[in-house]
Amino acid sequence: MDTRTYDIEGFAEQLVEHGLIVPTGIKGAYGRGPVFEDILQRFDALVKRIAADDGAQELTFPPVLARAMIEKVGYMDNFPQLAGSVHSFMGTDKQARELSAKVHAGERWEDMLSPTDVMLTPAACYPVYPTFSGLLPQGGRLVTVLGWVFRHEPSDEPTRLQHFRMREYIRVGKPEDVVAWRDAWLQRGLTLLEGLGLPVQSDVASDPFFGRAGKMMAANQVDQRLKFEILCPVISREKPTAICSFNWHQDHFSSKFGIRTSEDAVAHTACLGFGLERVTLALIKAHGYDVADWPAKVRDQLWPR
Repeated sequence: MDTRTYDIEGFAEQLVEHGLIVPTGIKGAYGRGPVFEDILQRFDALVKRIAADDGAQELTFPPVLARAMIEKVGYMDNFPQLAGSVHSFMGTDKQARELSAKVHAGERWEDMLSPTDVMLTPAACYPVYPTFSGLLPQGGRLVTVLGWVFRHEPSDEPTRLQHFRMREYIRVGKPEDVVAWRDAWLQRGLTLLEGLGLPVQSDVASDPFFGRAGKMMAANQVDQRLKFEILCPVISREKPTAICSFNWHQDHFSSKFGIRTSEDAVAHTACLGFGLERVTLALIKAHGYDVADWPAKVRDQLWPR
């Protein structure tokens, strides 16, 4: 029986008291202490060791995407409530003085900024899909990224962040190959997390599509079993937290970026992502605030000798 106490405010206070997170005054944007960051990086390294034989190509991208890219993939159609746009001042000297005067007078000044060509990256896998354009090699491709992701969901809940990191693997190829890879990684992910002493389970899921039409899209996503999540009780026993997800996009991205198999057929894509901050919080919730007291089998995996 799970005897742990699930108290969002108390959990956050303990994380701060033990120096694991650092308040910044911004909801969902706390700093990470050295122990928190060490756990996170050790888990990411464990995932990479487990996946090493897969031969994924590792790419690194900045935490911004071209505005045109966000529009092309349909993000603003489906998730406008989560988007983050980058604006900058592009005015004259006179307008700059006006802006400064508004700031010092405590007035609103954001209307004097203009949108730039970039937006904050809402999914770590998005920059990868254009790199697949054209004919794929035999067997398709596999890429991994570690990226910062932005979602406008300000909250005091420790697991709901506006800016967080994802370790993602992105597979592209024939539909049957992509689905088999996604399903195999779902079991692989469960085994990995269970081996770290986490009380996890998997379930079919949907993305937070916006509006009335979004409810229909979410239902369709569930019906087709396009998305699975691995859930773990972190801030609630009744509503466990999704700490990683496994998604089959079908031809959503390949049709937009002209991605075709080596046989010149429309390719499919899938991705899996470990939410590194959420996994870290799940480990802390399961094993305590002092890593020295964690079970030896968990420590040996994260801090191998």
